[in-house]
Amino acid sequence: MENIIKIAILGNEYLIKSDENGRDVQKVAEFVNRKFEEINESKQGLSERKTAILAAFDIANDYFQLQREQENIVAELRRRSEALINQIDSVLS
Repeated sequence: MENIIKIAILGNEYLIKSDENGRDVQKVAEFVNRKFEEINESKQGLSERKTAILAAFDIANDYFQLQREQENIVAELRRRSEALINQIDSVLS
């Protein structure tokens, strides 16, 4: 079921169609708005288009960093699980 949610980015209102919960969509909008504001504060005078591109790049960078961290955690859990299984096997053998 699609919901229509009103969000605000840099003072502009947008209507978003989403299957997600309205609160979740608002959280995403607030996150995106904060990224825009951070870029606007640090690099004044940029067009909205350039601000959007830099914000998208920054968000994508955050995403890929979290993805790498998750992969490292999964690999470490896998390594520890295999070590425990080997210890259990050696005790049971």
